[in-house]
Amino acid sequence: MKATPLYDSTDPSSIESYGKMMIGQTFRSIYEQSAKSENIHTAQETTAAYVTRHEDKNYKGGVGNLVEECWFGYKANSDAEADFPEAGVELKVTPYVETKKGFRAKERLVLTMINYVEIVKERDFEHSHLWEKAQLMLLVWYLHVKGTSDMDSTVDFVQLFTPPAEDLKIIQNDYQKIVAKVKAGKAHELSESDTLYLGACTKSSSSKVRRKQPFSDEPAKPRAFSFKNSYMTYVLLHYIMPGKKTYEPIIKKGQVVSDFERYVMDKITAAKDKSTAELAAKFGIETKPKNIEALLAFRLLGVKGNQCEEFEKAGIAVKTIRIKKNGTIRENMSFPPIRYQELAQETWEDCTFGNYLRETRFLFVVYREDDSGKYRLQGAQFWNIPVKDLNGDVRSVWQETHDIIANGKLILRVNRQGQYVNNLPKKADHPISHVRPHGKNRDDVAPLPDGTHIQIGPGVHWADDTAYTKQCFWLNNDYILNQLDKNLKN
Repeated sequence: MKATPLYDSTDPSSIESYGKMMIGQTFRSIYEQSAKSENIHTAQETTAAYVTRHEDKNYKGGVGNLVEECWFGYKANSDAEADFPEAGVELKVTPYVETKKGFRAKERLVLTMINYVEIVKERDFEHSHLWEKAQLMLLVWYLHVKGTSDMDSTVDFVQLFTPPAEDLKIIQNDYQKIVAKVKAGKAHELSESDTLYLGACTKSSSSKVRRKQPFSDEPAKPRAFSFKNSYMTYVLLHYIMPGKKTYEPIIKKGQVVSDFERYVMDKITAAKDKSTAELAAKFGIETKPKNIEALLAFRLLGVKGNQCEEFEKAGIAVKTIRIKKNGTIRENMSFPPIRYQELAQETWEDCTFGNYLRETRFLFVVYREDDSGKYRLQGAQFWNIPVKDLNGDVRSVWQETHDIIANGKLILRVNRQGQYVNNLPKKADHPISHVRPHGKNRDDVAPLPDGTHIQIGPGVHWADDTAYTKQCFWLNNDYILNQLDKNLKN
């Protein structure tokens, strides 16, 4: 890196201090200041072309490259070493968004590509290429506003960040899980939901691209190490933004736990065979709340609220499963309502439902009904959907639903029982997933894509054919039952 009088490229604090001078400026103004003072364009590129390139959402570098070139004064590259090698600092420019529920990270933070051949040769996490990139990062945060060019977004936060000690053990375990899967010849089965904070996300210009892996002839999708969206949201809200909201941790200060997931399952299983009423009495909770079983799980983990620090960081979803006396599960597993207009614009590779299943790790807390009709705790299991199931029946159900909604093919008719029925994927036709209502009633509707309407059959009375009853994707109850460990079903 060339010497600069603006900051000391060997000193992390100097780099951070200079970076903080960007706060309050837009990326466009950062570019314009630089363009006046030096030539940052190639011989073939005009000022307008440079701006257009960095505004393009498909451009790999985006505003991150602009910060490298126009603020810190070095040419953007894909070198293996850190961006500021003498200081050991990696620069990461990352967006956040504002939602109805508050601020959150817009996306995962990609750290470095996974080389399947080389990663199995690494001695350990501390000597890995990943840790070289992630141990000290300068995070530059900006607010992404839908419909507005990122060039006009302002830099809001600039801060050096090292994963804290309480996170590092889990990140190391995540790294080891990913490496173990590659060593087992299963790189093609990697999923972001295998792990907690550190993920192995797909990373290529096309979903058809594949890479060789060392212990299998099966080619695997290119993947990169990344901090998950949920973890980055936690970093933003708890380490970056002032007035941070805090959650109670499961692992208390000074406590050493080698395997977080095993610790969680052991804590819950310690109360095996206790009824819901017995546990509620123990913790002083009324048995009326709808989510009583989930609340009891958090109490067993030593957490007073209905969320905890580690689950928030990892994006772990707690799901209660109730097995009836006859060995079946009472409920199918529901997900948030489908937004028809958004669904129509999505592709399978980047859709709301698919991404949720790709990225989410579930904690199943299992209760079983005894002969007297009381539900008793059986234990717990961490689970994520197998890749073959996600890319098989779940994808088929999503695609069928997408095509019906996007192409205006939604049909509503009256069956022999006089009930209104639609042509969306049914449980009887699919072994894993299906679509059915998830609204308050038939009149709880959501708008269909512009220019489409329901095809109304004879005898159907419908007030507005451009809106339909809220539906959601469900995982079938018998499929979930088959995913449970044997000791939880017996």
